[in-house]
Amino acid sequence: MNGREFSSGLKAGTSIAVGYFPIALTFGLLAKTTGLSLVEAVAMSIFVYAGAAQYISLSLITAGVAPAVIVLNTFIVNIRHFLMTAALNEKMQPDDRWKKALYAFGITDESFSVLATQKGHKLSTAFAVGVIVIAYGSWVIFTAIGHLIGANLPQFLQASMSIALYAMFVGLLVPSMRGNRKVVSLALIAGAVNSLFYFTEWLSTGWAIMVSTLASAIFIEWISRKGVTH
Repeated sequence: MNGREFSSGLKAGTSIAVGYFPIALTFGLLAKTTGLSLVEAVAMSIFVYAGAAQYISLSLITAGVAPAVIVLNTFIVNIRHFLMTAALNEKMQPDDRWKKALYAFGITDESFSVLATQKGHKLSTAFAVGVIVIAYGSWVIFTAIGHLIGANLPQFLQASMSIALYAMFVGLLVPSMRGNRKVVSLALIAGAVNSLFYFTEWLSTGWAIMVSTLASAIFIEWISRKGVTH
């Protein structure tokens, strides 16, 4: 592996590590208040490594949702990664498939943005690995630190941290809604469908989230395509 390229990747990924600090730290705190042990919280960050999906998983675990449903929800939330890695493949230098598979696991919205916006010649595997190593490592380490901090908080503060989960979702959603009618419509329709399932109890929490997410996405895309064809 090219050491210079790897070092450049580490440098380029430093901004991701800084940005992950509050998010991963909060995840660790919430994982503790949800009832996950330190090993379980860190293992989730190691093997799942998907911020939004991990936060959703915490809410589903709290609701007592079946593990299979949590896995399906995680898959749906992260399905965009198929498109991101396919697009990034065109920007990377040719390499063995097993190497591409390894660094593809570390692709997130943030690492994709850093790699996709690099100008000049095609990117080397060493550079991509550098970006992903510092991003991935910081996410796992900050998760552990957050859990350890949460373990030392008074019980009433640990209980009050549960509201931070919903605040995080609002914080992620609102900036995306500004000036984007599609995102606004998607959020409103998904919320309405999920509320219907919640109050009628037609579906359990996990299935309700999954079905409302898929239904709203399919409906909005169908409306958008219909508008284009007309």
